[in-house]
Amino acid sequence: MTIQPPLTKIPPHLLTLLDYEKQAQNHLPASYWAYLQSGAMNEVNLKRNLQQFADISILPRVLNDLTHGNTRCKIFGQHYPHPIFLAPIGHQALFHPDAEQATALAAEVMQSNIILSTFTNTPLRALKKENPFKWFQLYWQGNREKSLQLIRLAEEHDYKAIVITVDAPHKGIRDTERHAQFDLPANMHHPHTKTHLVAENLQPHQHPLFDGLMQLAPKWADIAWLIQQTKLPVVLKGIQHPADAKISIEQGVQGIIVSNHGGRVLDTTPTTLSSLQKIRQVVPHNYPLLLDGGIRRGTDVFKAIAYGANAVLIGRPYIYGLATAGALGVAHVIRTLKEEFEITMALAGTATLEDICLDYIASENY
Repeated sequence: MTIQPPLTKIPPHLLTLLDYEKQAQNHLPASYWAYLQSGAMNEVNLKRNLQQFADISILPRVLNDLTHGNTRCKIFGQHYPHPIFLAPIGHQALFHPDAEQATALAAEVMQSNIILSTFTNTPLRALKKENPFKWFQLYWQGNREKSLQLIRLAEEHDYKAIVITVDAPHKGIRDTERHAQFDLPANMHHPHTKTHLVAENLQPHQHPLFDGLMQLAPKWADIAWLIQQTKLPVVLKGIQHPADAKISIEQGVQGIIVSNHGGRVLDTTPTTLSSLQKIRQVVPHNYPLLLDGGIRRGTDVFKAIAYGANAVLIGRPYIYGLATAGALGVAHVIRTLKEEFEITMALAGTATLEDICLDYIASENY
Protein backbone atom coordinates (compact mmCIF):
# COMPACT_ATOMS: atom_id res chain seq x y z
CA MET A 1 0.00 0.00 0.00
CA THR A 2 1.30 3.47 -0.90
CA ILE A 3 1.66 5.69 2.16
CA GLN A 4 -0.24 8.92 1.65
CA PRO A 5 1.22 12.23 2.86
CA PRO A 6 -0.69 14.08 5.61
CA LEU A 7 -3.71 16.01 4.40
CA THR A 8 -3.65 19.81 4.31
CA LYS A 9 -7.41 20.23 4.75
CA ILE A 10 -10.14 18.13 6.32
CA PRO A 11 -12.27 16.29 3.72
CA PRO A 12 -16.04 16.13 4.31
CA HIS A 13 -16.09 12.38 4.96
CA LEU A 14 -14.15 12.76 8.23
CA LEU A 15 -17.06 13.22 10.62
CA THR A 16 -16.25 10.94 13.57
CA LEU A 17 -13.28 9.59 15.46
CA LEU A 18 -13.92 6.23 13.78
CA ASP A 19 -13.60 7.96 10.40
CA TYR A 20 -10.22 9.27 11.51
CA GLU A 21 -9.14 5.80 12.60
CA LYS A 22 -9.93 4.42 9.14
CA GLN A 23 -8.20 7.33 7.44
CA ALA A 24 -5.05 7.36 9.57
CA GLN A 25 -3.97 3.90 8.43
CA ASN A 26 -3.44 5.32 4.94
CA HIS A 27 -0.76 7.67 6.24
CA LEU A 28 1.44 5.28 8.23
CA PRO A 29 3.78 2.35 7.53
CA ALA A 30 2.22 -0.97 8.53
CA SER A 31 4.63 -1.48 11.44
CA TYR A 32 3.85 1.98 12.89
CA TRP A 33 0.14 1.27 12.59
CA ALA A 34 0.61 -2.04 14.40
CA TYR A 35 2.49 -0.25 17.19
CA LEU A 36 -0.31 2.29 17.61
CA GLN A 37 -3.18 -0.18 17.48
CA SER A 38 -1.75 -3.13 19.36
CA GLY A 39 -2.79 -4.28 22.80
CA ALA A 40 -1.23 -6.73 25.21
CA MET A 41 -1.42 -10.47 24.52
CA ASN A 42 -4.93 -11.44 23.31
CA GLU A 43 -5.99 -7.78 23.35
CA VAL A 44 -8.95 -8.54 25.63
CA ASN A 45 -8.61 -5.21 27.42
CA LEU A 46 -8.26 -3.37 24.15
CA LYS A 47 -11.69 -4.64 23.09
CA ARG A 48 -13.31 -4.34 26.52
CA ASN A 49 -12.24 -0.71 26.89
CA LEU A 50 -14.40 0.08 23.87
CA GLN A 51 -17.24 -2.33 24.59
CA GLN A 52 -17.69 -1.11 28.18
CA PHE A 53 -19.25 2.13 26.97
CA ALA A 54 -21.58 0.47 24.48
CA ASP A 55 -23.00 -1.73 27.24
CA ILE A 56 -24.17 1.23 29.32
CA SER A 57 -27.40 3.12 28.59
CA ILE A 58 -27.99 6.82 29.17
CA LEU A 59 -31.34 7.57 30.84
CA PRO A 60 -32.24 11.12 29.73
CA ARG A 61 -34.43 13.61 31.55
CA VAL A 62 -36.57 16.13 29.67
CA LEU A 63 -37.83 19.69 30.15
CA ASN A 64 -34.90 20.70 32.36
CA ASP A 65 -33.74 24.31 32.19
CA LEU A 66 -30.37 24.27 30.42
CA THR A 67 -29.79 28.01 30.53
CA HIS A 68 -26.10 28.85 31.00
CA GLY A 69 -25.08 25.28 30.25
CA ASN A 70 -21.34 24.70 29.86
CA THR A 71 -18.63 22.02 29.94
CA ARG A 72 -16.28 23.73 32.41
CA CYS A 73 -14.46 21.73 35.06
CA LYS A 74 -12.09 22.62 37.89
CA ILE A 75 -9.09 20.50 38.88
CA PHE A 76 -6.37 21.54 41.35
CA GLY A 77 -7.94 24.98 41.58
CA GLN A 78 -7.60 25.59 37.84
CA HIS A 79 -10.56 26.00 35.50
CA TYR A 80 -10.62 24.05 32.23
CA PRO A 81 -13.07 24.88 29.42
CA HIS A 82 -13.91 21.22 28.89
CA PRO A 83 -12.94 17.84 30.40
CA ILE A 84 -11.29 16.30 27.30
CA PHE A 85 -7.54 16.03 27.93
CA LEU A 86 -4.80 14.59 25.72
CA ALA A 87 -3.12 11.52 27.19
CA PRO A 88 0.67 11.26 27.20
CA ILE A 89 1.87 9.46 24.08
CA GLY A 90 5.55 9.27 23.24
CA HIS A 91 7.41 9.03 19.95
CA GLN A 92 4.89 11.20 18.07
CA ALA A 93 7.40 11.79 15.28
CA LEU A 94 6.38 8.30 14.16
CA PHE A 95 3.02 9.72 13.15
CA HIS A 96 3.78 13.19 11.80
CA PRO A 97 6.96 15.20 11.15
CA ASP A 98 5.79 17.99 13.48
CA ALA A 99 5.24 15.46 16.29
CA GLU A 100 4.21 16.93 19.67
CA GLN A 101 4.57 20.46 18.33
CA ALA A 102 1.53 19.87 16.12
CA THR A 103 -0.40 18.21 18.96
CA ALA A 104 0.41 21.09 21.31
CA LEU A 105 -0.73 23.67 18.78
CA ALA A 106 -4.06 21.89 18.32
CA ALA A 107 -4.48 21.54 22.09
CA GLU A 108 -3.83 25.24 22.54
CA VAL A 109 -6.37 26.22 19.89
CA MET A 110 -9.00 23.89 21.37
CA GLN A 111 -8.06 24.75 24.98
CA SER A 112 -7.49 21.09 25.75
CA ASN A 113 -5.10 20.12 28.52
CA ILE A 114 -2.09 18.31 27.03
CA ILE A 115 -0.01 15.85 29.05
CA LEU A 116 3.45 15.73 27.50
CA SER A 117 5.19 12.35 27.61
CA THR A 118 8.69 11.74 28.95
CA PHE A 119 9.33 10.11 25.56
CA THR A 120 8.46 13.27 23.67
CA ASN A 121 10.39 14.03 20.50
CA THR A 122 9.81 17.72 21.23
CA PRO A 123 11.57 19.49 24.13
CA LEU A 124 9.50 20.63 27.11
CA ARG A 125 10.51 24.21 26.41
CA ALA A 126 8.88 24.07 22.96
CA LEU A 127 5.37 24.21 24.43
CA LYS A 128 4.39 27.82 25.07
CA LYS A 129 5.33 28.85 28.59
CA GLU A 130 2.19 30.96 28.99
CA ASN A 131 -0.12 28.07 28.05
CA PRO A 132 -1.97 27.17 31.28
CA PHE A 133 -3.24 23.83 29.96
CA LYS A 134 -0.21 21.54 30.07
CA TRP A 135 0.98 18.81 32.43
CA PHE A 136 4.13 16.70 32.27
CA GLN A 137 4.14 12.90 32.43
CA LEU A 138 7.11 11.22 34.09
CA TYR A 139 8.38 7.74 33.51
CA TRP A 140 10.62 7.03 36.50
CA GLN A 141 14.23 7.36 35.41
CA GLY A 142 15.69 4.55 37.49
CA ASN A 143 16.64 6.73 40.44
CA ARG A 144 15.49 9.80 42.31
CA GLU A 145 18.12 12.22 41.06
CA LYS A 146 17.43 11.71 37.35
CA SER A 147 13.67 11.74 37.90
CA LEU A 148 13.87 14.98 39.86
CA GLN A 149 15.85 16.62 37.06
CA LEU A 150 12.86 16.21 34.74
CA ILE A 151 10.50 17.53 37.41
CA ARG A 152 12.65 20.64 37.78
CA LEU A 153 12.59 21.13 34.01
CA ALA A 154 8.79 20.90 34.00
CA GLU A 155 8.62 23.44 36.83
CA GLU A 156 10.97 25.78 34.97
CA HIS A 157 8.70 25.76 31.92
CA ASP A 158 5.46 26.25 33.86
CA TYR A 159 3.83 22.85 33.54
CA LYS A 160 0.92 22.74 35.94
CA ALA A 161 1.06 19.15 37.26
CA ILE A 162 3.23 16.05 37.27
CA VAL A 163 1.72 12.76 36.10
CA ILE A 164 3.72 9.68 37.10
CA THR A 165 2.92 6.54 35.13
CA VAL A 166 3.05 3.62 37.57
CA ASP A 167 1.51 0.70 35.67
CA ALA A 168 4.25 0.10 33.10
CA PRO A 169 7.59 -0.71 34.75
CA HIS A 170 7.97 -3.16 31.88
CA LYS A 171 6.32 -2.94 28.46
CA GLY A 172 3.48 -5.31 27.74
CA ILE A 173 3.78 -8.35 25.49
CA ARG A 174 2.15 -6.97 22.33
CA ASP A 175 1.86 -9.75 19.76
CA THR A 176 0.46 -7.55 16.99
CA GLU A 177 3.39 -5.19 17.31
CA ARG A 178 5.91 -8.05 17.38
CA HIS A 179 4.40 -9.78 14.34
CA ALA A 180 4.80 -6.48 12.46
CA GLN A 181 8.47 -6.37 13.57
CA PHE A 182 8.08 -2.84 14.87
CA ASP A 183 11.09 -1.09 16.34
CA LEU A 184 11.75 2.56 17.03
CA PRO A 185 13.91 4.20 14.37
CA ALA A 186 17.53 4.21 15.49
CA ASN A 187 17.90 7.92 14.78
CA MET A 188 14.76 9.04 16.62
CA HIS A 189 15.59 11.91 18.97
CA HIS A 190 14.27 11.96 22.54
CA PRO A 191 15.62 15.14 24.12
CA HIS A 192 15.01 14.25 27.77
CA THR A 193 15.62 10.55 28.27
CA LYS A 194 16.72 7.23 26.87
CA THR A 195 13.97 4.91 25.70
CA HIS A 196 15.31 1.91 27.62
CA LEU A 197 16.62 1.59 31.16
CA VAL A 198 19.28 -1.07 31.66
CA ALA A 199 20.07 -2.80 34.93
CA GLU A 200 23.81 -2.94 35.50
CA ASN A 201 26.18 -5.11 37.54
CA LEU A 202 23.78 -8.04 37.94
CA GLN A 203 25.28 -11.15 39.51
CA PRO A 204 24.85 -14.55 37.81
CA HIS A 205 22.35 -15.71 40.43
CA GLN A 206 20.16 -12.61 40.04
CA HIS A 207 17.05 -12.54 37.87
CA PRO A 208 17.31 -9.97 35.06
CA LEU A 209 13.66 -8.91 35.50
CA PHE A 210 12.94 -9.14 39.23
CA ASP A 211 16.42 -8.25 40.47
CA GLY A 212 17.21 -6.03 37.52
CA LEU A 213 14.66 -3.92 35.69
CA MET A 214 12.02 -4.02 38.43
CA GLN A 215 14.55 -2.60 40.87
CA LEU A 216 14.73 0.49 38.67
CA ALA A 217 10.97 1.02 38.97
CA PRO A 218 9.58 3.44 41.59
CA LYS A 219 8.22 2.30 44.94
CA TRP A 220 5.74 4.01 47.24
CA ALA A 221 8.62 5.56 49.18
CA ASP A 222 9.88 7.18 45.96
CA ILE A 223 6.46 8.68 45.27
CA ALA A 224 6.26 10.08 48.80
CA TRP A 225 9.76 11.52 48.45
CA LEU A 226 9.01 13.14 45.09
CA ILE A 227 5.83 14.76 46.40
CA GLN A 228 7.97 16.49 49.03
CA GLN A 229 10.29 17.85 46.33
CA THR A 230 7.75 19.78 44.27
CA LYS A 231 4.92 22.24 44.80
CA LEU A 232 3.14 20.95 41.71
CA PRO A 233 0.23 18.54 42.12
CA VAL A 234 1.37 14.94 41.66
CA VAL A 235 -1.00 12.56 39.84
CA LEU A 236 -0.55 8.80 39.50
CA LYS A 237 -1.55 7.28 36.18
CA GLY A 238 -2.38 3.58 36.04
CA ILE A 239 -4.17 3.01 39.36
CA GLN A 240 -6.83 0.29 39.14
CA HIS A 241 -7.09 -1.20 42.62
CA PRO A 242 -9.08 0.67 45.33
CA ALA A 243 -6.40 -0.24 47.90
CA ASP A 244 -3.77 1.54 45.79
CA ALA A 245 -6.06 4.55 45.57
CA LYS A 246 -6.21 4.67 49.37
CA ILE A 247 -2.43 4.43 49.64
CA SER A 248 -2.08 7.19 47.07
CA ILE A 249 -4.10 9.54 49.23
CA GLU A 250 -2.15 8.55 52.35
CA GLN A 251 1.11 9.35 50.53
CA GLY A 252 -0.11 12.79 49.47
CA VAL A 253 -0.93 12.07 45.81
CA GLN A 254 -3.35 14.78 44.71
CA GLY A 255 -5.11 13.00 41.86
CA ILE A 256 -5.44 9.67 40.06
CA ILE A 257 -5.78 8.71 36.42
CA VAL A 258 -7.69 5.44 36.38
CA SER A 259 -6.16 3.58 33.46
CA ASN A 260 -5.21 0.17 32.14
CA HIS A 261 -2.80 1.83 29.70
CA GLY A 262 -5.15 1.45 26.78
CA GLY A 263 -4.91 -2.31 27.11
CA ARG A 264 -1.23 -2.19 26.15
CA VAL A 265 0.52 -3.49 29.29
CA LEU A 266 -1.27 -6.24 31.25
CA ASP A 267 -4.16 -7.99 29.55
CA THR A 268 -7.45 -9.08 31.20
CA THR A 269 -7.45 -6.45 33.95
CA PRO A 270 -10.78 -4.72 34.75
CA THR A 271 -12.20 -2.15 32.38
CA THR A 272 -11.43 1.43 33.27
CA LEU A 273 -15.08 2.21 34.04
CA SER A 274 -15.26 -0.72 36.48
CA SER A 275 -12.12 0.45 38.25
CA LEU A 276 -13.33 4.04 38.27
CA GLN A 277 -16.58 3.11 39.95
CA LYS A 278 -14.83 1.13 42.69
CA ILE A 279 -12.16 3.78 43.28
CA ARG A 280 -14.70 6.61 43.45
CA GLN A 281 -16.33 4.74 46.34
CA VAL A 282 -13.17 4.83 48.49
CA VAL A 283 -11.84 8.36 47.86
CA PRO A 284 -13.28 11.68 49.06
CA HIS A 285 -16.13 12.95 46.90
CA ASN A 286 -14.08 15.92 45.68
CA TYR A 287 -10.87 13.95 45.00
CA PRO A 288 -9.80 14.36 41.34
CA LEU A 289 -10.22 11.19 39.28
CA LEU A 290 -9.58 11.08 35.55
CA LEU A 291 -10.38 8.18 33.25
CA ASP A 292 -8.12 6.98 30.45
CA GLY A 293 -9.11 4.25 28.03
CA GLY A 294 -11.81 3.63 25.43
CA ILE A 295 -13.22 7.12 24.83
CA ARG A 296 -14.45 7.39 21.24
CA ARG A 297 -17.77 9.30 21.38
CA GLY A 298 -19.28 12.18 23.30
CA THR A 299 -21.61 9.69 24.96
CA ASP A 300 -18.51 7.92 26.34
CA VAL A 301 -17.34 11.16 27.97
CA PHE A 302 -20.79 11.59 29.52
CA LYS A 303 -20.81 8.07 30.92
CA ALA A 304 -17.29 8.40 32.38
CA ILE A 305 -18.29 11.58 34.22
CA ALA A 306 -21.50 9.94 35.45
CA TYR A 307 -19.39 7.16 36.95
CA GLY A 308 -17.25 9.65 38.83
CA ALA A 309 -14.56 11.04 36.51
CA ASN A 310 -13.68 14.72 36.70
CA ALA A 311 -12.17 14.58 33.19
CA VAL A 312 -11.21 12.04 30.55
CA LEU A 313 -8.09 11.37 28.50
CA ILE A 314 -8.00 10.42 24.85
CA GLY A 315 -4.93 8.78 23.32
CA ARG A 316 -5.18 6.88 20.05
CA PRO A 317 -7.96 9.13 18.66
CA TYR A 318 -5.87 12.28 18.60
CA ILE A 319 -2.97 10.35 17.09
CA TYR A 320 -5.34 9.34 14.29
CA GLY A 321 -5.89 13.05 13.74
CA LEU A 322 -2.17 13.77 13.92
CA ALA A 323 -1.30 11.11 11.34
CA THR A 324 -4.11 12.25 9.04
CA ALA A 325 -3.62 16.02 9.03
CA GLY A 326 -1.17 17.16 11.69
CA ALA A 327 -2.33 19.94 14.02
CA LEU A 328 -5.46 20.45 11.93
CA GLY A 329 -6.44 16.81 12.37
CA VAL A 330 -5.83 16.82 16.13
CA ALA A 331 -7.88 19.98 16.55
CA HIS A 332 -10.73 18.51 14.51
CA VAL A 333 -10.73 15.32 16.59
CA ILE A 334 -10.96 17.34 19.82
CA ARG A 335 -13.66 19.61 18.41
CA THR A 336 -15.69 16.65 17.13
CA LEU A 337 -15.62 14.90 20.50
CA LYS A 338 -16.36 18.11 22.39
CA GLU A 339 -19.37 18.90 20.21
CA GLU A 340 -20.69 15.36 20.59
CA PHE A 341 -20.34 15.68 24.36
CA GLU A 342 -22.15 19.03 24.43
CA ILE A 343 -25.05 17.64 22.41
CA THR A 344 -25.16 14.53 24.63
CA MET A 345 -25.35 16.73 27.72
CA ALA A 346 -28.19 18.77 26.24
CA LEU A 347 -30.20 15.75 25.06
CA ALA A 348 -29.70 13.98 28.39
CA GLY A 349 -31.01 17.03 30.23
CA THR A 350 -27.82 18.17 31.97
CA ALA A 351 -26.50 21.74 31.91
CA THR A 352 -23.15 21.28 33.69
CA LEU A 353 -20.72 18.53 34.60
CA GLU A 354 -21.98 18.70 38.18
CA ASP A 355 -25.42 17.63 36.94
CA ILE A 356 -24.07 14.45 35.34
CA CYS A 357 -24.43 11.52 37.73
CA LEU A 358 -25.67 7.95 37.91
CA ASP A 359 -29.26 9.21 37.91
CA TYR A 360 -28.72 9.57 34.16
CA ILE A 361 -27.51 5.99 33.73
CA ALA A 362 -30.07 3.19 33.30
CA SER A 363 -29.67 0.26 35.67
CA GLU A 364 -29.16 -3.24 34.29
CA ASN A 365 -32.77 -4.12 35.16
CA TYR A 366 -34.31 -0.95 33.75
